[in-house]
Amino acid sequence: ASLDVPPSFEAPELVSHQDYCPGNVVFRDQHAVALIDFDLARPTTRVADCVNAMSWWVPLVDPLDRVPSPVGADAAHRVRLFADAYGMTRRQREQVVPAAVRQARDAHIGMRAAAEVDPVFKRWWDEGVKDRAPRAEAWLARESVALQRALQ
Repeated sequence: ASLDVPPSFEAPELVSHQDYCPGNVVFRDQHAVALIDFDLARPTTRVADCVNAMSWWVPLVDPLDRVPSPVGADAAHRVRLFADAYGMTRRQREQVVPAAVRQARDAHIGMRAAAEVDPVFKRWWDEGVKDRAPRAEAWLARESVALQRALQ
């Protein structure tokens, strides 16, 4: 049987870590030197991989849910810096915002589903993911034009 659900991303281009949260980055002398915890590694696209990193390090979440240091950060500017440093092509830049919106939606759906069957995810859900996930989606919707403009 076929599902009538479009894939979240295009055909995979690489296998990537896909969980760039600060707890999975090893720092030495204030520089990121290694990644740990590869349990979520999987085939993906370069854009989806970059969006995953941006979601944590820009970050692509509502300012209410940011840790203290980037609370006032200009997300559009940081997305542009990331894209420039990565060397993203025009086509890749055009895909960033739609990929971020899909990734936020997929994370929300995935966390909700996991919370129904896994006690650890249930605890995270109850401790605030149930509120942060929809806020991230709404923030991306509100900021999508500014983010896309910064990527041009």
